Amino acid sequence: MSIVTVPAWYYRQFDADYSRDIPGEGYGGWMKADLKLNTDKTAFVVMHAWDCGTYEEHPGWYRAVEYIPRANKIAREIFPGLLSAIRNAGMKLYHVAGSESHCKGFPGFEYAKQCLKEYTQGKESFKMPYAERDAVSDELRKFRFENVFVGLHNKADIERGQAKATFMKEAMPADNEPIALDGDQLQAVCLKDGINHLIYMGFAINWCLQYSPASMNDMANRGFLCSAIREAVTAVENKESARTERHKEYGLWVTALKNGFVYDLKDIQNMLSTAVR
Repeated sequence: MSIVTVPAWYYRQFDADYSRDIPGEGYGGWMKADLKLNTDKTAFVVMHAWDCGTYEEHPGWYRAVEYIPRANKIAREIFPGLLSAIRNAGMKLYHVAGSESHCKGFPGFEYAKQCLKEYTQGKESFKMPYAERDAVSDELRKFRFENVFVGLHNKADIERGQAKATFMKEAMPADNEPIALDGDQLQAVCLKDGINHLIYMGFAINWCLQYSPASMNDMANRGFLCSAIREAVTAVENKESARTERHKEYGLWVTALKNGFVYDLKDIQNMLSTAVR
């Protein structure tokens, strides 16, 4: 067991002050403390680090998903040094793919599937059937697709891009690094490795990292602490939030309040530099 101390951000969601006009303004808010971290029980997770190509190649994808340039910047400027430091420190590094086409053929994906088979003794996980659709629900879904996200004029372009999407080159899994497609696979890998704390990076902190299979919410519901690195994530923003990226701040707050902690990149890098083994 290797115990280190790392500064971590947490959010004090108490006490509401009812002497104020807005009681919630009495909350303690963001605070930072030096907290223990067991490097033998902790793994880093790169989630949905997709290579979306360039704007010139897939303009429709970029029009619908405005955070892609920010994700590309994180991949260029942060991932190479951070992932290298994790590997050099001998800590576990996992990857979560968006679809089987992204990870087919990677040895890490075959390993994750094998881990799940070992824990389920080859049985498929039981899954409830999807809700039955009808003509009205199909019409409502069509309206949402055309008028909410992604827009009919972007559809073909996004489909072309997603058909050939793979991992960002800066986040390409090494042969010995597990690749999970869902929470069952990621949980099986964690159980085999004895992991109980996952530190996430990737895209996006208020979307896939919260709600997709193998997300922080998914894994927290399975008993794992789930944290994030502030500088290694971005968020889905809307017209009203894009200038200030306030939805990223919301995603970090949710992470700290519900699932784990928020770490600054420099504090993780300092920890990794002393954890080399």
